[in-house]
Amino acid sequence: MKNLANMLKQAQELQTRMSDVQKELEGMEVIGSSAAGMCEVTINGQGHAQKLKIDPSLISKDNNQVLEDVILAAFNDAKSKSDVLKREKMADLTGGVGLPAGFQLPF
Repeated sequence: MKNLANMLKQAQELQTRMSDVQKELEGMEVIGSSAAGMCEVTINGQGHAQKLKIDPSLISKDNNQVLEDVILAAFNDAKSKSDVLKREKMADLTGGVGLPAGFQLPF
């Protein structure tokens, strides 16, 4: 019974630390860019878009497809950086123990 109580206590501590990391990630900003920095998307550590910056030279009614492509590329760049940040935070949380392939973070 002592081991079970210990495991439950550790699980509660881990859950508390995960909640703290989730709050920390919400407050972080990650910037993704494309087109040599002419388009930037800022997201928080949760992956929610916060800001969009587009160089005026990219905006014209004749290059909608280009503009759409650079926005998507900037967002995907930011999302990739955010995912790396999450994995690093989770590794800190778990003491560097790797997570199984395909494991989805709860945040």
